[in-house]
Amino acid sequence: MVKKNSSYYIDLEKRYGAHNYHPLPVVLEKGLGIYVWDVEGKKYFDFLSAYSAVNQGHCHPLIIKALTEQAKKITLTSRAFYNNKLGEYEKYITEYFGYDKVLPMNTGVEGGETALKLARRWGYRVKGIKENKATVIFAEGNFWGRTMSAISSSTDPSSYKDFGPYMPGFEVVPYNNLKKLEEALQNKNVCAFMVEPIQGEAGVNVPKEGYLAKAYELCKKHNVLFIADEIQTGLCRTGRMLCCDYEGVRPDILILGKALSGGVLPVSAILADDEIMLQIQPGEHGSTYGGNPLACAVAVAALQVLKDENLAQNSFYLGNYFRQQMATFKSPLIKEVRGKGLLNAIVVNSKKKNIAWDICVKLKENGLIAKPTHDTIIRLAPPLTITKEELDQCIEIIQQVFRAFEGK
Repeated sequence: MVKKNSSYYIDLEKRYGAHNYHPLPVVLEKGLGIYVWDVEGKKYFDFLSAYSAVNQGHCHPLIIKALTEQAKKITLTSRAFYNNKLGEYEKYITEYFGYDKVLPMNTGVEGGETALKLARRWGYRVKGIKENKATVIFAEGNFWGRTMSAISSSTDPSSYKDFGPYMPGFEVVPYNNLKKLEEALQNKNVCAFMVEPIQGEAGVNVPKEGYLAKAYELCKKHNVLFIADEIQTGLCRTGRMLCCDYEGVRPDILILGKALSGGVLPVSAILADDEIMLQIQPGEHGSTYGGNPLACAVAVAALQVLKDENLAQNSFYLGNYFRQQMATFKSPLIKEVRGKGLLNAIVVNSKKKNIAWDICVKLKENGLIAKPTHDTIIRLAPPLTITKEELDQCIEIIQQVFRAFEGK
């Protein structure tokens, strides 16, 4: 009989799966709260949270209850028929965030695609852009998925190389550069500016204070929609319900995903007011699974948990605490610790190739799993349910590992 250990499962994926990911060598089979366990039974602090999809913690009991109770009734109707969960969810989430309408989808990248369609349609029918001339501005370093549109806006060769031709009508400007943004907005064919309030995949790049508010003002000045990609930064991750809340910005189109289901199943949403949302009519956009009863029940529970457990406040307080503690830790290997709330990154001061990967492997061996982004950046994003005492344990592990790498 084949021994089903970590190597067995890793070999299975390599043999039968596409090689489109390079996971850390750990095979997980169980999760609860801030912890996960591998197939050998070893326990880890989860410091990735499925790229912030598990803000509420793994297998939150209230979310799982909503999932199982709804799963016993009906899971999918398609939008060919009404169901008794969608309208209640739509009312709940629009009142929750203060928008007229929501368009439910499944994955985050579908949310981005939907936002772009809405913006283009608004550009033609409201702003008066000539047919097929609409332009959307993106920031360098953006990441919102790997569909053809997403890679067409990317500045990362690993995303777009050898996948062309690319989607027309996209323009890229430097992130955190208002001068270049304003220059691009002079183009009368621009219908939208789509931006991450903090760039996650690029390495938790935090823009200067006031960037979002000023970018929003520039969009209003030039009659351009401001689209906030809050898929990773939203839902309490950065210490506010939305990262845009720090600067009082209310996006024209808001994209949510990931933690909208607490990591239970794919759920995304696009929120906007009637002038924008009602430009799309029946038959012009949709998804078989979008707005399914199971997703609606889960999303309501996931949103309730965020508020009921004060996860924005916990993220804000512990994020500040984490950065303060790391600032007092002097290591020649740490160039910078940056972030907001519990979305943080350590920039490693080394030219050694794969140094961030090697550090993450050692963190795993010491009971904490995280993932590098680029060669020298480690993203750290635990579930927002973590306590100060648990965070102290994690800080000690991180510091011990960095000490072990000094001089190597």
